Amino acid sequence: MKLYWSSRSPFVRKVMIFAHECGLAARIQCERTPVAMNKPNASLLPVNPTGKIPTLVLDDGTVLYDSTVICEYLDSLHAGPRLFPASGPARWTALRRHALGNNLTDNLMLWRNEMLRPQPQQSPETLAAFELKVRNAVAALDREAAALTADPVGIGHVAIGCALGYIDFRFAHLGWRESNNHIAGWYETFARRPSMTLTAHVDL
Repeated sequence: MKLYWSSRSPFVRKVMIFAHECGLAARIQCERTPVAMNKPNASLLPVNPTGKIPTLVLDDGTVLYDSTVICEYLDSLHAGPRLFPASGPARWTALRRHALGNNLTDNLMLWRNEMLRPQPQQSPETLAAFELKVRNAVAALDREAAALTADPVGIGHVAIGCALGYIDFRFAHLGWRESNNHIAGWYETFARRPSMTLTAHVDL
C-alpha cells in the first residue's frame, strides 16, 4: 500500500500510529507529499480530488482518503483486538473520544492557518475563539484521563495522542500541561509507545 504522507500532518501521523498499533506499518510505503491550504499539490489532485492527505492507495489501485476511513480499513486487516470496538458502550465511547481528538486537531490546524496570515489580515476575534476552543477541549481531556488510562488503547486514544502531540509541535507556547496534569500524565506515558516515538513530527 502507498500512503501520500507528510511528517508535519497530524492526520497522517494518526494513520501511521494506528498502523503501528495494528502491526501493519511495514506494509505501507510512504510517499512524501507537501500540501498547503493555498498551494494544492498538482500530483495529488488526480489521486484524491480533495487534494488532502492522508491518501492511501491499495495494492489493487483502490484509493481511500480521510484518516478515519483509512484507519477503519486498516482495522479490518489484522487479527488482533479491534481499535474500533464493534458494538455497545465501548464503541460509542471510542467514537466520542475520537471525535474529541479529531475536532481538537481541526481547530489547531485552522488556528495555525489564521496565525500564518499576514498580520494585518488576521482576525483577533478568530484567534481568541480558537484558543478558547482548544483550551476547553484540553480541559475536557483532563477530566477523561483516568478513563483513558483504564481502557484498552483504541481509536480514541490515537486521535487524542495525535492532537496533544500536534500542540507540542506547533503550539508549545500554550503550556497546556500547567493546569491539566491528569491528561499530561496520561500523555507522558502514551507518548512513549513505539507507535508514537516512530511517528514523531518533523518540520520537513
